[in-house]
Amino acid sequence: MDYFQLLKRIDLPPQVERTMEQRFPQAQRLRERALAMTCAQTASQAYRALAECLGEDDMGMLSCQLLAAAESAERWGQMGIPEEIFLDTMKCFSRFLRETRVRLGRDCFDRGWWTWRQLSMRLFRLGTLEYELLPQCGLVSVHIPSDADLSPESVDISLETAREFFRKFYPAYAGADFVCESWLLSPELTPFLPEGSRILAFQQRFSLHETDSEPMDCLEWLFRVPGNTPLECLPETTSLQREVKKHLLSGGKIGTAVGVLKETIRLSDSIGR
Repeated sequence: MDYFQLLKRIDLPPQVERTMEQRFPQAQRLRERALAMTCAQTASQAYRALAECLGEDDMGMLSCQLLAAAESAERWGQMGIPEEIFLDTMKCFSRFLRETRVRLGRDCFDRGWWTWRQLSMRLFRLGTLEYELLPQCGLVSVHIPSDADLSPESVDISLETAREFFRKFYPAYAGADFVCESWLLSPELTPFLPEGSRILAFQQRFSLHETDSEPMDCLEWLFRVPGNTPLECLPETTSLQREVKKHLLSGGKIGTAVGVLKETIRLSDSIGR
């Protein structure tokens, strides 16, 4: 896929698209380093080497990763993976840019340390959720994008799509356990979730295996603010924000939890369809 075509098809913010067009010559000069991020065996090391080369140039990193994404499209097609899945996966770049603009008030790409996973075909967007292969333990890690629709119907479809995807394209993971680590699974969050809550329904799909009360992931993902934001300055736009803010101000914690997916019921059927 052409680099400039990719910029449009993943819905980059217009001002960032213009910057990426201007940065194309730089990305071309670093092409070999960029393409090393598309190989599963070298991706993480290649990212670190490129980050050392670019220093604080986050837009330089973005242009290099987008070049790698564009050139990797042919490999996805050769495997038979639908182009829709490729584009949905690579739209992570646009999503991360939107998130940082909300959080920081400016265009910034601060997720290069993460997106080598998409470039190396280790992480895929399949419907409303993302799925990452964990070769060191043979598991599949479920990730919850900030724009995920957590309605039971959408989650059901995504999980079923993922099982079929792995059966077809990565049969070694066809029967793998699905694990998820997220602030959304934290039992500290559960008391603030009303009956019928989509988050509560999502929690109920998993058996918890461990919890950690210390991480403050909820600041970024629930409140959409930098992690050093004083608690008294947290927004109170939603009822969940108000309840969690009150909880944090009183000394409470949310933290994170790790769960394993219970196999496999259609939760949307079990709650009254």
